Amino acid sequence: MLDLSIITINYKTNELTRACIDSVKKYTKDIKFETIIIDNSEDNRGFAGGNNVGIKKAKGRYILLLNSDTYLHDDVLSKMVSYMDKNPEVGISSCSLKNVDGTPQVTGGHFPTLVKVLFWMVLQDFPGMEGLIGQFHPKKNGDGITDMDWVGGTFFMIRHDMVRNVGLFDDSYFMYTEEVDFCFRAKKLGWRVSYAPVGSITHIGGASSKSSEFVVLSEIKGIKIFFKKHFSKWQYPILRLILKIGALGRIILFGILKGGEYAKIYAKAFWQA
Repeated sequence: MLDLSIITINYKTNELTRACIDSVKKYTKDIKFETIIIDNSEDNRGFAGGNNVGIKKAKGRYILLLNSDTYLHDDVLSKMVSYMDKNPEVGISSCSLKNVDGTPQVTGGHFPTLVKVLFWMVLQDFPGMEGLIGQFHPKKNGDGITDMDWVGGTFFMIRHDMVRNVGLFDDSYFMYTEEVDFCFRAKKLGWRVSYAPVGSITHIGGASSKSSEFVVLSEIKGIKIFFKKHFSKWQYPILRLILKIGALGRIILFGILKGGEYAKIYAKAFWQA
């Protein structure tokens, strides 16, 4: 049986996808693996829909969702498979991520609640706020192995057997927040989600996202879907109010600091919220 099925979505990133897979083949030793490339360039099914196609094809004991704009430096995949083998209660894990310049890149965080969304949208960027509460989008990961609420989809290793009771990704999320939803469902069933820096990869970031506007609007849409799906109905209008207040504050702040382009993005976010 294969140890690992590696699923990579190509959305108009042919060169990056090729380089990513080449690095996997170059550095991965001691495990049996397959690579599954899902081409979203013509029929873009999004992160959730594209990965669901790959998951249905996967034959490995573990499944790794690996962004096309990443590359390996060493045999991190064997290390992560070994970590999962030694920790059978862990259903989902991520290694550590690095920026191109070698600096740490954050992955994951806490599940969004009304308080955490308020902190994220309104308070997080103020000096001294870091670390006051468990954050939906923290600015750094810990140095050691840490249990998380969710980890990001850049490097998202899942136990294949777990998919049978958690299910596939919810493709009503086109991009962003679908991994939060998946981790939420997994944790409700008793699985652990782990940040395991036993190795690292480099993540270029943003290669298949269309723009900052796309990212901002997609994440707001995703948060709204998540709250509608998992929380009581009374929370939804409060969430929308928080998102609007946060967007309004960023219209003013970014209009002053970064100019009209960013203000326009959050003006669209205000109306979408």
